[in-house]
Amino acid sequence: MQKVYLDNAATTQVRDEVIIKMQDALANCFGNPSSTHSFGRSAKTAIEKTRKTIAKYLNAHPSEIIFTSGGTEADNMILRCAVRDLDVKTIITSKIEHHAVLHTAEELEKEYGIALRFVQLDSHGNPDLNHLEQLLAGDASKKLVSLMHVNNEIGNLIDITAIGMLCRDYDALFHSDTVQSIGHFEWNAQEVHVDFMTAAAHKFHGPKGIGFAFVRKNSGLRPLIVGGAQERGFRAGTEPFHNIVGLEEAFIASYDNLGDEKAYVTELKKYFVEKLKTEIPNIEFNGLSGDMERSTYTLTNVRLPLDAQKSLMLLFHLDLKGIACSKGSACQSGSTKGSHVLQEILSEEELKKPSLRFSFSKYNTKEELDYTIAVLKDFAAG
Repeated sequence: MQKVYLDNAATTQVRDEVIIKMQDALANCFGNPSSTHSFGRSAKTAIEKTRKTIAKYLNAHPSEIIFTSGGTEADNMILRCAVRDLDVKTIITSKIEHHAVLHTAEELEKEYGIALRFVQLDSHGNPDLNHLEQLLAGDASKKLVSLMHVNNEIGNLIDITAIGMLCRDYDALFHSDTVQSIGHFEWNAQEVHVDFMTAAAHKFHGPKGIGFAFVRKNSGLRPLIVGGAQERGFRAGTEPFHNIVGLEEAFIASYDNLGDEKAYVTELKKYFVEKLKTEIPNIEFNGLSGDMERSTYTLTNVRLPLDAQKSLMLLFHLDLKGIACSKGSACQSGSTKGSHVLQEILSEEELKKPSLRFSFSKYNTKEELDYTIAVLKDFAAG
């Protein structure tokens, strides 16, 4: 049976060079980075080198990079600390954000009594910037806007520059969940008015369990996790040194090869979208995921012309054929509920048809896509 992995938005295959770097770290650099002896100092030096590397590629300052366990922790930390430390009284977000943002904002509404506002979305799932401006201008309370750069289910690319300028004009803080875009798009933290960003190494061929938050200098945030002086006092806990150097190796490889790999993956997506349209009439693309200009090159989300009864077996059938994809975010895979993103942008009739997210990487081939489309076509016709 052929094995095809098309769930790269959930996690990616770790690069060989990353594995080698991490194995060496585990075997030969096992000192606690907080220790003052040579074993500890060598680990600490490598951690600070990684911080400087990330800052260089993002055009940020090393002190603005805080290592976390991943994107979910970073999102939680930023939103919680902004309310606790920066007198944020209103959070403005959208109903199609990752649950790391949505659920955190809902908890903050309960715990602190903040106002939680949702920006209106157009029919494709993009935020209405006129409505966002109305929300920003609504009252004099301190506000934080949280809108993700690349939607993890439908791939829409928001106008992060325009949103940043609006936030600047109304003296609002701006947080963007950039987990699906860091490692896949160029960034310049000095040109985009964003106060906080988040990243996870496993989204760009690095290890799981490590990521970082970009926290603009002099933000005023205090640590959420206390009990040690690690991360310059901002996040307590012994650093996972092997994961941090793995993140660095993956980060460097992603950006040093970004031009070639982006071109290759873009061609894969374009091929997949066009061939699906040809081979499966009446197929639809959710959000802007079929638009090569207004969505990320790394994924597409399709709605198949199948009845509800037949759609129940679709993912099972694909898995039997060795094809890995998803119905939505992998974080929801254990839930009996459907995608909260699609529920916001699709009609009841459209929701009855099965939707699948296919996401691509440098390790995929057109032959794999041909096989996947043939399996989908046979299932639809059977």
